[in-house]
Formats: sequence, C-alpha cells, structure tokens
Amino acid sequence: MELLDKIFKLKENNTTVSKEFIGGLTTFLTMAYIIFVNPDILGEAGMDKPALFSVTLIAAIIGTLLAAFWGKMPFAMAPGMGLNAFFTYTLVLGAGVPWETALGIVFISGVAFVILTFMGVREKIANAIPLFLRISVTAGIGLFITFIGMQNMGLIVASPATLVTLGKFNPAVIISLIGFFIIVILEYRKVTGGILIGILFITISGIIVTYLGENYTWFSNILGESDAYKIILPKTLVDTPPSIAPIFMKLDIMSALKWTFIGPIFSFMFVDLFDSLSTIIACSNQAGLTKKDGSVPRLDKILEADAASTVVGSVLGTSTTTIYIESASGIASGARTGLASVFTALLMFACLFFAPVAGIVPKYATAPALLMVGVYMFMNIKEVKFDSMITAVPAFLTIILMPLTYSISMGITFGFISYVLLMVLGGKAKELPVTMYVIGALSVLNLIAG
Repeated sequence: MELLDKIFKLKENNTTVSKEFIGGLTTFLTMAYIIFVNPDILGEAGMDKPALFSVTLIAAIIGTLLAAFWGKMPFAMAPGMGLNAFFTYTLVLGAGVPWETALGIVFISGVAFVILTFMGVREKIANAIPLFLRISVTAGIGLFITFIGMQNMGLIVASPATLVTLGKFNPAVIISLIGFFIIVILEYRKVTGGILIGILFITISGIIVTYLGENYTWFSNILGESDAYKIILPKTLVDTPPSIAPIFMKLDIMSALKWTFIGPIFSFMFVDLFDSLSTIIACSNQAGLTKKDGSVPRLDKILEADAASTVVGSVLGTSTTTIYIESASGIASGARTGLASVFTALLMFACLFFAPVAGIVPKYATAPALLMVGVYMFMNIKEVKFDSMITAVPAFLTIILMPLTYSISMGITFGFISYVLLMVLGGKAKELPVTMYVIGALSVLNLIAG
C-alpha cells in the first residue's frame, strides 16, 4: 500500500485503493464495447479480425498504462471511435488506399503529434480553432458513424434511384433495433456499461433465434429467407490470444509520404488534437483535479502519453489511439489517480483470453453501439450559435458533408475554409489568429489534392 501511495499519491488525492478499483472497473465497463466494435470496423478494411482483437486490447493497455504512470491521471485510452471509421470507410474503402498505407498515415500523424507536443504548441493550435468548429467536427463525426451504424444494422441500404433507402425489416434488423433502444434506456438510466450490455443482449438474442430457426421449422418459416441473423458458436469460450502477426509492423510509411495524403494526416491530427484536449479538460474538471487558475496538472505529460500511444498503436496495427471520454464514468465513481487506469488495463489484459467470445459478436450487434456513440457526439451541437452566418455556415458544412461525402477530412476542410473566407469577407480578418490562416491554407491544399 505504501508503494502505491508513493507512486500515485493516494492520500494526497483523498482516495483509496478500493475507490480506485471501482473507478477503474467502471471505466472499463463503459468503454469495453470498443473490444467488439474496433475489430469489426477495421476488419472491413481487409485486416485480420482476430489479430485486430488482440491489437485493440494491447494498444488500449499500453495507452492506458502510459496515462497511469506517465500522466498519473485516471484516464483510459483505446483506438478512437470516428477515426477508425475514417480509416476504413474513407481511406481504404472510399479512396482505395491500402490499409498498410493507411497505418503509415496514422503513424505520421502520431509522430507529428509527438513533435508538436514536445514543442509545447499542440494546445495552442487547438485553442486557435474556435469552439463552435471543434463541436461541429465532433457532431459531424457523430452523424458519420451513425450512418455507418445504420448501414451495418441493415436499416439503411444502397438504392440506385435515391442513393440510400430504408432496408427490409429482417430478423437481424429487428433484433438490432430492439437492442439499440435497450441501450438508450440503460444509458438514460445511467446504468454502468449500458452499451456493452446492449451488445451482449443482441448477441445472445441472435444465438437464441439461430437455434430456434435451425431446430423448429415453424420458427424458420417466420424468420423468412434472410439468414443475416445467424451466429455460429465457437468450440470454446477461452483461448490463447490471437496472433498479431498478420498486422503487426505492416504499416507502409513510405507510401504514406505523398502530398495527396496531407488532408488525411491533418484530419487524424486535428480530430485527435481537440478531442483529447476537450476530454482531458472535461474529466479533470469533473474530478476536481484542475488548479486554481483552471489549468490541468501534468497536461504536457498526458498529451505526450496520448501522442506516443498513437505511434505505438499504428505500429501494432490499429488506427489512432486516444483518451476516452468514458473515463468520466470512472471519475464519477471515485477514480482520482493513475491507479484506476492500472486496474482498467488489467481488466483489458484479462479480456485477451476471451477472443472466441468476441468472434461470435455479429455486425448487427455492434451497429447500435455506433448509433449510441453518434448520439453522444452530436449532443453538444446545442453549444453552436446558429444566429450568425459566420458560424452557422461553416458549422453546417462541417457537419453535413462528413456523412454525405463519406469523409471526415472533407467536412473539416470545407468547415475551415468557409470560416476563414467568411471572416475575411465579413471584415473580421484581423480577429483571426495566424494559425487559422495556416490551417485554412492547408485545407485548400487538401481540397486540391482531392
């Protein structure tokens, strides 16, 4: 106990080992859905799904331990939602970029992050971007992953006439929709691990429906021709962790060093930049860990841990690793130090041996998680003031273009360009910091590069 107190200053932070454990457990339960969702999303890019299961957990463990011992804060890290969708659906499937090159892009953005962090300018860059644009980017990503979730659910399908249309209500769609509203109710009632419980409910329901459909003709007739609901059970629930060899060290950095990839690199950077900062500030305020002037203690160390995690994650074989807002749930349960993060990491380690369980979770079970995360990301849109064209137009373009162009990068690009343009044409050029002009110029370059 004395050693733990010496490392994490438990008494100084008015906490105990038991409080930290409860906080770490709570954080784990609220973010555990990423164990199923991240392999599902990145697997669409052609990456080995069992390997992704291990890599997702290993990246999360390393990042969370960095937050614990380097940042000494009760934060958990894992591959970020939204950026994993950008990796798969915009870069790999949309632009035809090989996933190895996409990992190289993530690596470069991570290295740039490390440099900016150690130079002490990362926070300054984030602060130069107006709050309404930061909120708009988050809201746009929320719509983007919601759209993807609805596609994975089967609720929305492609249409040659209208591009998209409502899908058929087959058993998988119905189970998925029921699961989504169960998640909504659980989250509304603030039940710890609501999203995880929803995923497990849908999976178990799918297993039951599969069994009934295969063993009872009358039930099979009710289900109809669609077999999207079917789940094949594994021979065992516990096994050694899947090998990460298929994706470990497979990043292609040289192919990523092209000027046409400037846009994606900066998109990864910008999103992680203010996403991490806003999460750190929000969680620190909630925990009462901020200083009298409102600043966050050891902010530089936390940002360094965040940047290093992205570099390590790309080498392992996953998209950008970032600090999870779900850390706030652990803080609300009593977490105050990095010891809570250690407990979260240990629970993640235990999950490595349950790969067969993750393998049976169908896409229609993780889809509602995307919808719920999308709702959370969109909720802060109320903070954007739509009573001025200078803020309303850039915000609107940022939000709407992400799902419509299937690109986070394009949403950010049009948002930044339109904001700088409207500020200049509106006679407010002097109010813009130099950093925003640089960002605007880079956005134009990204647009030209296509």
